[in-house]
Amino acid sequence: MKKAERLTLLNSCRRLVIKIGTQVATTADNRVDTSTLESIVQQVAELIKTGQRQVILVTSGAVAAGMQVLGWKKRPTSLNYLQAAASVGQSRLMRVYERSFRDLGLNVGQVLLTRDIFRVATRRANARQTLKTLLEFGVVPIINENDSVAVEELKFGDNDTLAALVTELLSADLLLILTGVRGLYDHDPRSGRAHFISEVTEFNEKILALTGANSASRKGLGGIASKLQAAQHVTRRGAVCIIAHGKRPSVIRSVMAGKPVGTFFFPAPDSGSS
Repeated sequence: MKKAERLTLLNSCRRLVIKIGTQVATTADNRVDTSTLESIVQQVAELIKTGQRQVILVTSGAVAAGMQVLGWKKRPTSLNYLQAAASVGQSRLMRVYERSFRDLGLNVGQVLLTRDIFRVATRRANARQTLKTLLEFGVVPIINENDSVAVEELKFGDNDTLAALVTELLSADLLLILTGVRGLYDHDPRSGRAHFISEVTEFNEKILALTGANSASRKGLGGIASKLQAAQHVTRRGAVCIIAHGKRPSVIRSVMAGKPVGTFFFPAPDSGSS
């Protein structure tokens, strides 16, 4: 394990994108997991208050949270139902984030994005400038897909992809994906014969073949395939990516201290700086 190299890379990270998965943001019965989110907010605030780092959050969980409010036990398949749940759940999530950060003396700004923003140069530039301005004023951007109107994203998208695109958009140094599993395994973790992969130095055929070996999220859209694609996207551009269990106590503190938490993806050797 390249512990010294990992710590050197982490110490040099100044701008971080942290993606919070549905299984982290909500409980098994689709309630907003307030205690977990408050812990994450506390750790994020510690990073920001050093004056050395900026943090952008990309959050999932709106559909699940909306299902709980609306009394739905099973994730709907109809687009209009998904959009309604996202609309209701997004406000629930933001209330928790806003209150938790406010209690620690920080403000938040909600930013809802759609895929076309990353395809049109002028919209891409505007989004970048908005996010950079929020960071300049010490505001924590909290980003989600605009699920209430984004038909394509609800049907095919996932926030792992969104987080990777935001990492690229802002030239961030680190993408930390907080999910409901420890990280990457060589088989389905439920099989009883899976071995944990603590670090990935290159995306070879063996690693890419693992997209079908790990189980997908039960509540969200993104499985391990989307997380590997996100990791490959950002490491090609010189950033670090880490996939870790978001409900592990002090997970962000442990990651930033260089402890062997999650799966660490090193920047591609020929990527240059982020």
